[in-house]
Amino acid sequence: MATRYWVVSLPAQSSASALWSRLQELISKKAFDTPLYRFNTPDLRVGTLDSLLSLSDDLSKLNTFIEGVSHKIRRQIEDLERASGIDSLALTVDGVPVDTYLTRFVWDESKYPTVSPLREIVDTIHSQVAKIEDDMKIRAAEYNTVRGQLNAINRKQTGSLAVRDLSNIVKPEDIITSEHLVTLLTIVPKYSQKDWLSSYETLTTYVVPRSSKKLYEDNEYALYTVTLFGRVADNFKTSARERGFQVREFEYSTEAQENRKQELEKLMQDQDNLRSSLLQWCYASYGEVFSSWMHFCAVRVFSESILRYGLPPSFLAAALAPPAKSEKKVRSLLEQLCGNLNCIYWKSDDDAAVVAGIGVEAESYPYASFTVNIV
Repeated sequence: MATRYWVVSLPAQSSASALWSRLQELISKKAFDTPLYRFNTPDLRVGTLDSLLSLSDDLSKLNTFIEGVSHKIRRQIEDLERASGIDSLALTVDGVPVDTYLTRFVWDESKYPTVSPLREIVDTIHSQVAKIEDDMKIRAAEYNTVRGQLNAINRKQTGSLAVRDLSNIVKPEDIITSEHLVTLLTIVPKYSQKDWLSSYETLTTYVVPRSSKKLYEDNEYALYTVTLFGRVADNFKTSARERGFQVREFEYSTEAQENRKQELEKLMQDQDNLRSSLLQWCYASYGEVFSSWMHFCAVRVFSESILRYGLPPSFLAAALAPPAKSEKKVRSLLEQLCGNLNCIYWKSDDDAAVVAGIGVEAESYPYASFTVNIV
């Protein structure tokens, strides 16, 4: 599958069919490594020259927008597939691979009646793609909110002991709670453990001797319990803080543990459901955007051809996918087919603005040409 195509139109002096045969012959003989396809452009309603000139000013900008939306959806699909651990699926338009849809493009008359003014067709395409982009923002935001909540929980479970959730470390038997006694959880810097063990009993009065037990250790800290009389707990916390030990507020509750577990399971289920739903939506929406894009390209190549070659419409539209090493040769062949017609050369953006006041894409070729980047 090619990921980059040129959509071009050449002026047909006699018939488009004869020109197509000549183009096929030249490409097969001199650039056989370049896939070549006819790009089927319908007879659209030309309208006035002023309306065509006005439309042409917007075509390049609108193409950038539509192409950008298609790439956003594709990147979202790749991210979701990676997160789901599934193999990438070939992207399609109504079951047809996107590159095949481009190379065998057929205008959809039911969606875009060819009797409609060109501006109306372009505005319809633009509004359809803009709506899809807005929908994606909403759906992606909903998914990212849940994913962010899960990431926050995971950070709490995997961060340092100074910040992480302790509920999956502390067990009921680690906590002593009675009418007079309480158990505190203290975060001790890893290299201050000897200091802790030698001093905790004297940080305040009424600390139960040899009551401290290490529950867990990470790269920075160790988690210790200590049991003491509840009425001196505040004094102990103050003294511990002065020695560089942090007492973490913690109350063991079986009900709270169960609630946290259920919340986590629900968030994980929500994330899976939203990811699956968003992925299916993206697959379908990518096809819609790509189809809209190809119809837009047909309008673009038609309008630019009329502005370059005049009326009545007499041109050949084609799609080519030359490898990088053959691009210069293919350009030369296309130019050769323009013959000695007085076709406009677009030398630069400035020149393009000067020649006939037309703001179509500036390229230094005597034929209409623009690039379609699928990825």
